[in-house]
Amino acid sequence: MDHLTKLENKSIHIIREAYSQFKDLGMLWSIGKDSTVLVWLTRKAFYGHIPFPLIHVDTNYKIKEMIEYRDRFAREWNIDMIVGQNEDALAKKLTFPDGNVSRIECCRNLKSQALKDTLSGTGKRYRLNQDTGEYELEENPKPFTGVIVGVRADEEGSRSKERYFSPRDKQNDWNIGEQPPEFWNYYKTDFAPGTHVRIHPLLDWTELDIWEYIQRENIPVVSLYFNQGNNKRYRSLGCWPCTSPVDSESRTVDDIVKELKTGKFANIAERSGREQDKEDGGGLEELRKDGYM
Repeated sequence: MDHLTKLENKSIHIIREAYSQFKDLGMLWSIGKDSTVLVWLTRKAFYGHIPFPLIHVDTNYKIKEMIEYRDRFAREWNIDMIVGQNEDALAKKLTFPDGNVSRIECCRNLKSQALKDTLSGTGKRYRLNQDTGEYELEENPKPFTGVIVGVRADEEGSRSKERYFSPRDKQNDWNIGEQPPEFWNYYKTDFAPGTHVRIHPLLDWTELDIWEYIQRENIPVVSLYFNQGNNKRYRSLGCWPCTSPVDSESRTVDDIVKELKTGKFANIAERSGREQDKEDGGGLEELRKDGYM
């Protein structure tokens, strides 16, 4: 097997293992390239079907192309799509764009807290009605005990400390010192009642692996990743007030693969355009301990 096929097989094995071990399972879909590859792998793992809900935390500040892409493919791929949001923080204008909190506090409100409330079912959740194409308030939402996430170890420092099956407590808080060992492809999936588990099938993948897989599989991704004529493109997608594009002439997936192979970005962090990372001291460990993806 070639390198990409080995990665694909391992990720599909982990996805299937998660599905067999956790009753109330979901998958986070940020609409970015990594989580979209994860969606693609899941469709392969279950022969075109995704047997659990996809979850998107909408901060209300996502770039519009991301939301358009989400809804288009949620319908096309017949996805059980759930959207959560911290409506209280938005109503009280506890956001960075409103000028009332820092970027880090904004992420805690609109991402970390919104994610916790969405996963636990304590916050409002909206589910896509495939017949009408509209999102409807979900009645009596059940908590998710496990959630699959498109985290890669090479993307950012704190992510390299994750395991394939990474436990959180009931509040989704992450104790790095209590991560279980994972040797010889044996994964701990038996956790104490009340433990929330994050599953990371893409942990071994690199940025180049992701783009080469997108190239091989012809996976549709958001247009924001490509130069639209202004010699700019995004490497990492987030909220529009806190995410900046990079200088790039790449207009296609082939162009991006070639660009990455030149080493142009070898010494530039993939998330260098995410301003909240800089405010957090160059990493996301504190935010991620508090539930951030």
